[in-house]
Amino acid sequence: MSEAPWKPSHNPWAVALTVTLATFMEVLDTSIANVALPHIAGSLGASGEEATWVLTSYLVSSAVVLPISGWLSNRFGRKRFYMTCVALFTICSFLCGIATSLPLLIIARILQGAGGGGLAPSEQAILADTFPIEKRGQAFAVYGMAVVVAPAIGPTLGGWITDNFNWHWIFFINIPIGLFSLWLSNRMVEDPPFLKVRREAAKHLKVDFTGLGLVAIGVGFLEFTLDKGQEKDWFGSGEIQLCAMIAACTLIFFCFWEWNHPDPIVDLKLLKNRNFGTAVFLQLILGMVLFGSTVLIPQYLQGLLGYTAERAGEVLSPAGFVMMAMMMVAGRSLGLFDPRIMVAFGYAATAAGIYNLTRLDLNTAFHTVTVWRMLQVIGLPLIFIPISTLNYVGVPPSKTNQISSLSNFARNLGGSAGTALLTTFLARNAQVNQQRLSAHAYPGSFGYHFFTDRIRELLMRGGTSSAAAGQIAMGQAYQQLLRQASMLSYQNAFFLLACTLVCLIPLPFIMRLPAKRAKPDPEAMGGH
Repeated sequence: MSEAPWKPSHNPWAVALTVTLATFMEVLDTSIANVALPHIAGSLGASGEEATWVLTSYLVSSAVVLPISGWLSNRFGRKRFYMTCVALFTICSFLCGIATSLPLLIIARILQGAGGGGLAPSEQAILADTFPIEKRGQAFAVYGMAVVVAPAIGPTLGGWITDNFNWHWIFFINIPIGLFSLWLSNRMVEDPPFLKVRREAAKHLKVDFTGLGLVAIGVGFLEFTLDKGQEKDWFGSGEIQLCAMIAACTLIFFCFWEWNHPDPIVDLKLLKNRNFGTAVFLQLILGMVLFGSTVLIPQYLQGLLGYTAERAGEVLSPAGFVMMAMMMVAGRSLGLFDPRIMVAFGYAATAAGIYNLTRLDLNTAFHTVTVWRMLQVIGLPLIFIPISTLNYVGVPPSKTNQISSLSNFARNLGGSAGTALLTTFLARNAQVNQQRLSAHAYPGSFGYHFFTDRIRELLMRGGTSSAAAGQIAMGQAYQQLLRQASMLSYQNAFFLLACTLVCLIPLPFIMRLPAKRAKPDPEAMGGH
């Protein structure tokens, strides 16, 4: 039996702007916190490694809530769950701002992550139910604008706030936005009738506490393994070995348990749907590329070109506005073109843009890398918008909460995995490049002699003794070798990402197109 169509009481675009506001707040806060980390460490008397728990605790907590948010929405009502998440995020932002020690800040961040993790899946499910299928592309474009603009302005805004005020204000700015979002959500957001029916039916089912425990333990240990793996030398560390083993065993058992449960926390059987199964895989890879490239470029600029965090943010900001414009283009184009062709073209354009980044060197100018970053992101909205729409094809409306939570979880997991793998690749590949380059830096090498002689000559003109100038010249040569080895590892990482995307170009054609709605009969309408 097909489910009856439903229309919201309020203007759908007002609902879209309402849920987009909370998205903007959550994503902005994440990107600002990255920049403020050194200031937080210094203020609370913590080491750099200890301060990274401010980020890790949020990511782990958010990752645990993401896959179960669909079930929580069905169980307690989507509007109630969504507003609880906004309220929890806002209250915990205040607690983060007044924290006087690192443990208190980490506890507040764990609770804040629980609120933030439930926002994105609820928002996408609300949009999917509020808009008819032919309008979903434009709705997801508005939502996507917040997702891409917030990280674009986050580093610059975070740098300005911490330089001119203090790090506490990066959390306090969420409070007015959160309160306004709560007021709007209470007025605008509503649960469709089929969700209310499902919620009533779910009250008679027992809560799957085993599934809840398994997903919390499995995802938590997996996120910790990915986040701390490179820092602790991966499986050279007994701690990482234990965490990886717990994560693997728990998640495998979780999959078996949920597959056979009558009211699963995560409905894994949805993956049998061809569109959704393909979309989840594409979202996973999209997360790897999107998060990976967003991490690589600032690292390159700050580590090798000597940019400040704020200056690196200025490189990324224009790309965010390019993506915002392309989101609108992708949203309007969705009804005109085959969405699978748009996704394939988006992957090809993004692969070309990332491959272009292999031309980065130690002398690349600010405006050049800014333009290259803008070119790299042009194709991303052509992937994000159609996939977000095709996600829901062939899935009953009562499952939209589960669809959005699983697809968001896949993208975030891809982001964590991509960042971890790329960081490891950079470190290992830099060592290989260092060995290869050092083979050419020997006393009989013409290039080595030319470089060191030139440095020594300049130093001796400034009054440095011949012996000291020779030592300094050798040190400069070694530092240059390290920088070039690191530069080559970044180029190889971008090449690897580009090749991965090229392999994905044919995959969108596995997905089915949405069925076209029958047009109304003019003669029948004329009879009224």
